[in-house]
Amino acid sequence: MNAKEQTDDAIAALLEGLVEHLSGAGDDWESIAMVIYFDGDRFAGTYGYAYSTSSEIAAVASRPSAIRPLVNAYIESRYEPGERRPVKVLVQFDRNTDKHAVAVEDVDATRWKVTPENFREIREELRPHL
Repeated sequence: MNAKEQTDDAIAALLEGLVEHLSGAGDDWESIAMVIYFDGDRFAGTYGYAYSTSSEIAAVASRPSAIRPLVNAYIESRYEPGERRPVKVLVQFDRNTDKHAVAVEDVDATRWKVTPENFREIREELRPHL
């Protein structure tokens, strides 16, 4: 298996885990945007939004202990040992089309940061358009 296939497999497993361990979303969600964040080289947690068919937006997360091995497998498939790790990874998934996108932030820990002042803008910025 080549590196791209390993990364693709790791992304597929990560998506499955994020959905399986998703909390905060109703049953009618059609897409999610999940930010995976790190503390140094260590996976720290997730936060994001689920977008429903009824135009509702719910704050969501996936249980860190359940997805930690999947996050680590994705990171190991994408980065060489000793290579600088990302500070955040954005995973977007559309359940209706089965399409996904992954964006990596290597430097700016404030990217996609949600605050009381910007949460409306961030939830729209993160909304999947796949």
